[in-house]
Amino acid sequence: MTTSAIDNSQRTAARVVGFLYLFTNATAIFAFSVRGKLIAARDAAQTATNILASERLFRIAIAAELVTVVGVLVLVWGLYVILRPVDRNVVWLATFFRLGENFVLAFAALLELAILALVKGTASLEMFRGQEPLLVNAVVRVYGDTFNIGFLFLGLGSALFSYLWLKSRYIPRVLAGWGIFASLVMALMSLAIVVFPVLSKLGLTYMMPMGLYEFGLGFWLLIKGIQAGSPDVAPATGDSMSRLDKASIPH
Repeated sequence: MTTSAIDNSQRTAARVVGFLYLFTNATAIFAFSVRGKLIAARDAAQTATNILASERLFRIAIAAELVTVVGVLVLVWGLYVILRPVDRNVVWLATFFRLGENFVLAFAALLELAILALVKGTASLEMFRGQEPLLVNAVVRVYGDTFNIGFLFLGLGSALFSYLWLKSRYIPRVLAGWGIFASLVMALMSLAIVVFPVLSKLGLTYMMPMGLYEFGLGFWLLIKGIQAGSPDVAPATGDSMSRLDKASIPH
């Protein structure tokens, strides 16, 4: 199926999606950079020191993470509006994957609040006196794994949406094809890190293709918007229709 007609709701949604790709990436990068500076893996004492010294900044990072989740939910709605005419079944599956991603990442923000509560030594944790470092390290470890789970859903959902972009021809096919590749890399690497934790030493290098895709798609949709795809078989019109009609009349 190739879709040629585009309505105003799709064009508006495309601009919104383009902006949100850029905006949510910016807020996510900010939140990640703050977390990276304050949360020290396997070092509860350093984590506690960092967070207590910059509690307000840590809370701002949590807020940025929640803003990212809300923004991505709106972005997914926009993708659904744009790509629903292409294939309703696939667009629903892609949407469910991306919703799963955001439920998991919202839970990650809850774990950040749990880390903050632990390092502040609230009264409810008096029974754990002397075991706080173990608890902090355990929560930090689960917190990191939560992102891998969320990124698995992100990659799968993005791959399906990219397939629909490719099928629709609303955007350049090279960009859509790159999106499929980048999304599958993210999904497969996120799953591999769960099985082989040593791969986490790669950092975010495996996410670079995805970053290029999302920023590229964001700028494209914001500036160029979407364009009607060229049909595989052009409809007969005008003189060609007249010739077809004449050819069908028996002599």
